[in-house]
Amino acid sequence: MTISNQSNDKSFKGLWEELQWRGLVAISTDEAELSKQLNSGKLTYYIGFDPTAPSLHLGNLVQLLVMRRLQLAGHNPIVLIGGSTGLVGDPRPTAERTLNTKETVAEWVEKLSKQASRFLDFSGSNPASLVNNLDWTASLSAIDFLREIGKHFRVGKMLSKEAVSARLNSEHGISYTEFSYQILQGYDFLELFRRNNCTLQLGGSDQWGNLTSGSDLIHKVEGKSVHLLATPLITNSDGKKFGKSEGNAVWLDAELTSPYAFYQFWLNVEDADVVDRLKVFTFLSKSEIEELEKQVASAPHLREAQRALALEVTSLVHSPEAAQGAIQASKALFGQAELTDLSEADLLSALSELPSTKAAKGASIAQLLVDTGLESSVSAARRAIKEGGVYLNNEKVADEAAVFDQVLAGNAAVLRRGKKTLAAIYLS
Repeated sequence: MTISNQSNDKSFKGLWEELQWRGLVAISTDEAELSKQLNSGKLTYYIGFDPTAPSLHLGNLVQLLVMRRLQLAGHNPIVLIGGSTGLVGDPRPTAERTLNTKETVAEWVEKLSKQASRFLDFSGSNPASLVNNLDWTASLSAIDFLREIGKHFRVGKMLSKEAVSARLNSEHGISYTEFSYQILQGYDFLELFRRNNCTLQLGGSDQWGNLTSGSDLIHKVEGKSVHLLATPLITNSDGKKFGKSEGNAVWLDAELTSPYAFYQFWLNVEDADVVDRLKVFTFLSKSEIEELEKQVASAPHLREAQRALALEVTSLVHSPEAAQGAIQASKALFGQAELTDLSEADLLSALSELPSTKAAKGASIAQLLVDTGLESSVSAARRAIKEGGVYLNNEKVADEAAVFDQVLAGNAAVLRRGKKTLAAIYLS
């Protein structure tokens, strides 16, 4: 892959200042030295992703884009996929994790490796590297691990870690398996320091306790100081965790969150949050973002900032073509473009997010409005048709006794109630 985004914004004195302006610095070690190295030096840095799901999500995307910014500035990235730590799992605030099988974890390692690799350049003068921590833990015996690594960790300090203490004070407690996670993560940093001269680890602020286990271990074993940089937890203006709605994560895998749904997610970001999202999730320049900020203030109804955000992030995560497909599908679904102009893939991607039903040709439109949940009863459905508020494939349904008789690509159809309420019908 060739990175096509612009290098770091010339509006700033250096990379560190840009990271701060974008709200990407929550906490770090030795800010003066780290900022100096990021601005003018060349260092090797890493972040780890554990395969505890078949896809990365928006929280991971924050880290991937920070990695990309650092690589654009000339630094060397290492993506670590946790083939061993994924078998254990870091402690959650509440109950113990369900341990996945080794086969499942191996499969997810492959998927996450391919996803993460799309965001970095593996050629050029500062190429990225992809590693799996199973490579240096698989052959390590429990006795060797305890003797060589475990002896450097003090239980009292391990117990004080926020993730551990929260679990200790809960009714579930914590197993030794999850308790040992911080040792494994610390060992990763030590190995990468030795193998690759890696001197910076990135992560989320909620992982700070695990991050410091690595820097402390390197200091004890090698007598050297290394750096940590944690990004803040991204939340909405109301304080809720960003990227989840009713418990559903927004995934980077198109099969789990379609490009259409992904685009719509960004399009629906609140005005109060959109400028912060532009800073974190796009490579638009400071001047471009400030111009969009003015438009939010002067003409929020046009949602120009949200459109720019949705286009930029969908293009980056999926592709520019997928982003344009999502835009066209959105216009077509709401009657602003021809449904027949959509490819089958774009149409089905958009319809996959809608309530749906299966029906044979000749089925009553009024009944289909009920079956898809667009109306509560057949009588209400007929009344809606009579009032001119029902559309099949963007054509107004004029007859209360009208039937389902036309399909689009993929043997699908779009049923609309009013301007914005949609459902899908699939030919049975």
